[in-house]
Amino acid sequence: MLLIFPLTLFNCGSSGPAVGNSKAVDPMPNANKKNPAKNLILMIGDGMGLTQITAGIYDNDNSLSFEKFPVTGLMKTHSYDNLVTDSAAGGTAMACGVKTYNNGVGVDKDGIPVKSILEEAEEKKMMTGIVVTSSLVNATPACFMAHQKLRAFTEPIAEEIANSGVDFLVGGGKKYFDRRDSDERNLSKEMENKGYQIEDFIDHQKIQDVEIIPGKKFVYFTADDDPLTKITGRDYLPYASKMGAEFLKSNSENGFFMMIEGSQIDLGGHATNLKYVMSELKDFDETIKQVLQFAEADGETLVIVTADHETGGMGIKEGSKLNNIKADFIYGRHTGTMVPVFAYGPGSENFTGVFDNTALYKKMKAALITMDSRE
Repeated sequence: MLLIFPLTLFNCGSSGPAVGNSKAVDPMPNANKKNPAKNLILMIGDGMGLTQITAGIYDNDNSLSFEKFPVTGLMKTHSYDNLVTDSAAGGTAMACGVKTYNNGVGVDKDGIPVKSILEEAEEKKMMTGIVVTSSLVNATPACFMAHQKLRAFTEPIAEEIANSGVDFLVGGGKKYFDRRDSDERNLSKEMENKGYQIEDFIDHQKIQDVEIIPGKKFVYFTADDDPLTKITGRDYLPYASKMGAEFLKSNSENGFFMMIEGSQIDLGGHATNLKYVMSELKDFDETIKQVLQFAEADGETLVIVTADHETGGMGIKEGSKLNNIKADFIYGRHTGTMVPVFAYGPGSENFTGVFDNTALYKKMKAALITMDSRE
């Protein structure tokens, strides 16, 4: 049964008691209100709940990059019309700071477009980037670049992405740009005419083989539709994420915003397939490792890692051992449980406690020197 809640029932900006070990380690020497971050990297593990992370740690010799974050919190994920969100409503809350109905992309509860933090970053002359292991028109990345009443409107979403001005794009969905059903447009060619370097898996099997042309924006299509799974050979997320951070930093005087998504942790949960979940989570963790190395060397980058929701109701079973996890799933759909938040870098201390997914947007804006809402 669909649960309908008035928006006023939820205090989206409230915070709860401290969660995690936020005082044990200094996040960064300049992590304070007087020195906000210049750059922000938001990493979303789609469908990644606390159990998925726990299982990943125990299945990897009791150690993953998640443990390097000095600040942790918990985030509520419900959408406007349901305690169990989908990726579109969850992504919109984080990207735009408003609750919307399930399936809404970058719009409020009434279907009205709402500006995203990526779009606001562009207005502030910051560089922007998106790297995902899904199609670029999929719900989560779409929420940062497009505004549609339904996530199923993939070709209109592709058109908005082509017009978005995002500087660095890596993900699947090539066919939505150059072999469209709704019209004869070739959005890839249109983007080339706007100064993009367009590359894909056909001409260069791996993004590692691509040489970036100076002075151009960059797109690499990793698949015609959805990319491969990690198990079947996909290997670009860690490399492309660090490549993107370095590209954006080197081309901006005003900082950058980048969203990175480990999209297929969610698909493993939908399939109730532990091996699928673990392979995707470890790939995401390797990406976190690369991003943290960048942030540590840079000193001006805030890194946030969280999820849009948990998928599968995953639980670790009795009889599990180190590097030999046994798990069950409630079912192959999303659940309404809270998800963890990890923070590192300037402003990271503001991400502790219990808060709503719309508050994540507000906290990110407040942490960026170019969009500091306290000014």
